[in-house]
Order: sequence, then structure tokens, then C-alpha cells
Amino acid sequence: MIAIIDYGAGNIKSLQFALTKLNIDSRLTTDKQSIEESKAIILPGVGAFNDAMKALNQLGLTTVLQKEAAAGKPILGICLGMQLFYDTSYEDGDWSGIGLLKGEVSRISNSVKVPHMGWNTLTQETTNPLFNKITDNAYVYFVHSYAVSSYQEETLIGSTQYGGTVPAIIQKDNIIGMQFHPEKSGSTGLQLLQNFGEMIS
Repeated sequence: MIAIIDYGAGNIKSLQFALTKLNIDSRLTTDKQSIEESKAIILPGVGAFNDAMKALNQLGLTTVLQKEAAAGKPILGICLGMQLFYDTSYEDGDWSGIGLLKGEVSRISNSVKVPHMGWNTLTQETTNPLFNKITDNAYVYFVHSYAVSSYQEETLIGSTQYGGTVPAIIQKDNIIGMQFHPEKSGSTGLQLLQNFGEMIS
């Protein structure tokens, strides 16, 4: 079972529906025991970084995520969920994240329209099981005003171009982040979720 963290940061029913369509067992939960007993975790999210961190802290889930990550459990962050993995975000302030990955989150360049909303290409930066049956430069769906701006280069496995290089998929061992919404990205997004499911099966 995959535990989808249901902490009030956006509509996540479409994500659960996509997993159900793929016959991947999942549960919306904030229950610590369920999260600890799961095979993997998905941290979704839309909205403000600080509000999301406050919710996770109030639920006592920040430490749970840190503990499960350290134990090697696969954890997938989607959109804001990916950004929360990092040390710091400068979204309307200077906020601490979960700290699973070293780096920072900043506003997208003013040289392009913000938010970055719509379909954009996913360039594969390296060979990875997540890209099984995925065509290079396939299109995926983005909705975000902030992006990871400082990161360890070796963690970048997929990117897109929008006012510069935007990390689209990152991975460090068992920690994976997708800046776009796979559940809204058609057959490409479904295949990515399927590949994630196969990595933890």
C-alpha cells in the first residue's frame, strides 16, 4: 500500500484515481502508523510552502517523513510536495522545509509568464527506471510559480525549459520529486506513476 499524505494541500482525489486505474493500492491518510506500515509514500501538494509546512508540523508528520526517508522507504513528492523536500524556500519569506534534499526553492524568472501553467517537455537527463517506456521530450503538465533553484547536480534526472532550466524530476536514492502533476499528464504521467509503482513492488 502507498500512503498518500492527506494534509489539506490541494485536491488529491485525481491522484488516487490515477493509482486506482493502474491497480496500485493507495490510501489517503495522516495516520502515523499507516504511513510507517506503507510500502511507499506520496507527498502531494499545491498552494503555499509555509502553509504546507505548518500543516505537516502540526500533524507531527515532518519527523515521520524524515524517519521513513532515513529508513530507505521510497517517497515521491509531487509539485509543492517536491519543493517541501528541500532545506529552504523563499516563497514570501524564508522558510525551512523537511530537509530531505539539499537546496533551495525560489520564484520562477520574471523573464517568463508566472505561473508556469500548462504542458511542457520533459527532457531526460540520465537513464533511469522511471523513464521506462517514456519518450524523451514527452509533454507533462505544470502548474507552479516557484521551482527548485539550487540543488545537487547529480540528483537531476529530468528537466524542462521555462526561463531557464527547471528541475522537473529529481532523485536521490529513495527520494523522488516531480515538479509537474503526473496525474494530470495523460498517458505519460500514468506511465511514470506505473514505473514508480514497479520500483517499489
